[in-house]
Amino acid sequence: MNSFYNLAQIPPYVLFILFIWSLIWKGLALWRAAKLGQKNWFVVMLVVNSIGILEIVYLFYFAKKRMKLKELMFWESK
Repeated sequence: MNSFYNLAQIPPYVLFILFIWSLIWKGLALWRAAKLGQKNWFVVMLVVNSIGILEIVYLFYFAKKRMKLKELMFWESK
């Protein structure tokens, strides 16, 4: 069976939400990897599309300076 046929059955708004979700995590992870000079991680995350899973794992586990959940809560006042 054609895999594009199955993709067409997913509502467009779900695909858009997944795209935005992935874009946010990829941006954060690529920014952090570039800032910390982790070229290998940068290339892997740039090439591999994992809907944000690889990026989240990198940010919270593998980064030289791990991201804290508190850093993501930018809406809280300091």
